[in-house]
Amino acid sequence: MTDSLPLILNPEVRDALESGSPVVALESTIVAHGMPWPQNLETAQSVEQVIRKNGAVPATIAILDGHFMAGLSADELQQLAENGSRVRKCSRRDIPFVLARKEAGATTVAATMIGAAMAGIEVFATGGIGGVHRGATDTMDISADLQELASTPVAVVSAGAKSILDLGLTLEYLETQGVPVVGIGTDEFPAFFTRKSGFPVDFRIDDMDELAAAWRYQRILAFPAGMVIANPIPEHAEADYKVVEEATSKALKEAETAGLRGKHITPFLLARIKELTAGKSLDANIELVRNNAAVAARLAAAILNKVD
Repeated sequence: MTDSLPLILNPEVRDALESGSPVVALESTIVAHGMPWPQNLETAQSVEQVIRKNGAVPATIAILDGHFMAGLSADELQQLAENGSRVRKCSRRDIPFVLARKEAGATTVAATMIGAAMAGIEVFATGGIGGVHRGATDTMDISADLQELASTPVAVVSAGAKSILDLGLTLEYLETQGVPVVGIGTDEFPAFFTRKSGFPVDFRIDDMDELAAAWRYQRILAFPAGMVIANPIPEHAEADYKVVEEATSKALKEAETAGLRGKHITPFLLARIKELTAGKSLDANIELVRNNAAVAARLAAAILNKVD
């Protein structure tokens, strides 16, 4: 454990942080809940390899045996992937109880940001952030990811927000909370499976050093918020917008009929969209996560380069 914090640093991660080498945090919900076995393990291993290839050290965040883990061993990663949905999906509200019970917790975007900040990791790569769900004016279903982005200083590289969400309201929420949304090579906020959503980003930055400088100033000014780095899915992997939207609409109706709410709805929707798109959405998901990992590794390295 590190001091009094319930945190264990993987030796490789600890050495990288102590030597000032770039480290990129990764979430574990995508491993346990976001993809089926064995694609979840294969993807997790592949994403870690992408980060290494781009000059950084991967630190998959999870909760095991009463501790936050920053960096998992090969055996721990496989155990998490094999247990899948039997592992508790863990956001901010769940953390004290999962720690106290010494349960295994797969961290969401929000919980991963907390673990990353605890470890001193500033950059985090994920698939897509959570947001305001469609129909939230009636259900008040808003992901805890958004409030975490408002209060935890971690730069989150994602392919925008999942297309199952109300993207307009999600961006409005982030604006209200002072969370900048930056497009890498795009003027438009990406919609996870597709490159465009019809909504503009706050800033477009194509140069990694410029982005790193903006992040350093945000930290120097002690702003409490994180930053959303919106990185579109590669063109070759982009799903057909009409097909995804039709599958999403159908899945949403099925979820409403089943009475699904809260943390149960997203895994159901993603799994159902995968079925309705004949697996094309899963292929897109894997490609966008790998793409985000590469960008995150380069950003982590640029942040450590103090030359302006």
